[in-house]
Amino acid sequence: MPISEELFERARRVIPGGVNSPVRAFRRLERAPFFVARAQGAHLWDEDGREYIDYVGTWGPAILGHAPACVMEAVQRTVPNGLGYGIPTRVEVDMAEHLCRRVPGMQMVRMTNSGTEATMSAVRLARGFTGRPYIIKFAGCYHGHADSLLVSAGSGALTGGQPDSAGVPPEFAALTIVLPYNNPAAVEQAFKQYAGKIAGVIVEPYPGNAGFYLPKPGYLQFLRDITAREGALLIFDEVMTGFRISTSGVAGKEGITADITTLGKVIGGGLPVGAFGGRRDIMECVAPLGPVYQAGTLSGNPVAMAAGLAQLTHLEEHDCYGRLEALGARLEEGVRAALHDLHLPFTFKRSGSMFCLFFTEQDVVDLETASSGSFPMFKQYFLSMLEQGVYVAPSPYETGFISTSHTEDDIDRTTAAMRNALAALAK
Repeated sequence: MPISEELFERARRVIPGGVNSPVRAFRRLERAPFFVARAQGAHLWDEDGREYIDYVGTWGPAILGHAPACVMEAVQRTVPNGLGYGIPTRVEVDMAEHLCRRVPGMQMVRMTNSGTEATMSAVRLARGFTGRPYIIKFAGCYHGHADSLLVSAGSGALTGGQPDSAGVPPEFAALTIVLPYNNPAAVEQAFKQYAGKIAGVIVEPYPGNAGFYLPKPGYLQFLRDITAREGALLIFDEVMTGFRISTSGVAGKEGITADITTLGKVIGGGLPVGAFGGRRDIMECVAPLGPVYQAGTLSGNPVAMAAGLAQLTHLEEHDCYGRLEALGARLEEGVRAALHDLHLPFTFKRSGSMFCLFFTEQDVVDLETASSGSFPMFKQYFLSMLEQGVYVAPSPYETGFISTSHTEDDIDRTTAAMRNALAALAK
């Protein structure tokens, strides 16, 4: 028996589903997941010695690839001083200053241990600041697994076929208004129906948890304008896109300033980190200055702060986004050429180093169109790619990520593998 299968059998006896996050189980793919032994740059090696070109990148954080020298050196430099203290450190201030300098509208920031903590806290803050109970979110946008946000969610909730979780009280869900993305009329109607009661709108400005798709022209500005007009807060969930789409995230690229922004993934350099921040008057409502309570024993952990700050500094000082765009364009050119040559009308979306291939003819603009793809086709495609040594996300509802460690040869090998996998679907 392969080592990965043996490990999965052991894991299923002591871990629910054998994994510590649902999408890792490969459950609908009807095969055991592989277990990673090590990773370097853009490549993974499993416990059975197989090598893969990796486009999951720890689900986003590995923008420089796995174990980049700058991050590893920062960790090795910090660890001898201790792993954590539960009291302030210099590097927390350095990180906060960096985030406030780069993220539009971020005047103060609070560190957390995960993106879920960050979004949960941002929603609590919006309600505490406005004194209003309702939050608008969009179907397919995933904001972590906090009770009030796990309603019509994306990511692993979709993969498991259970978009709403058991254990979420109906009373919590009732305070979350779920609307279709890219539909201004639905937002207008919600603000009329719940006049004076909506605390905020939380949105992935570029949704990345039901595949990856983009806002229609003017849509994000519409959300900015209507929330300002109605006295609600606009929350950009940039846990995935922050410092990934650009050095100032989607907000900087699109020229839209949110009231609160949540961050994670890239800012941790591969270690568990999240953050939420925004306007000073809003953030001053957070304890100990204000009445909105939020805390975390390991928040601002010095090793995680050092790792993340090293990665962010490297991104700032090198032409990383230019390289990511060039690699992304090379991948897109290869994918589109294969689709054209094989007469396959599938939809491909990309911005910078984020991308997704949808197995549908429809233009993907929201959860409904993202869900129109063929899962059997995706399954066949995924298994073929894995067999050829290319690891893409094990779900059609996830984003692919390119790192600066990917080479032109990696991209060309990947597009060749894609052509082979797609050719089998075209028969």
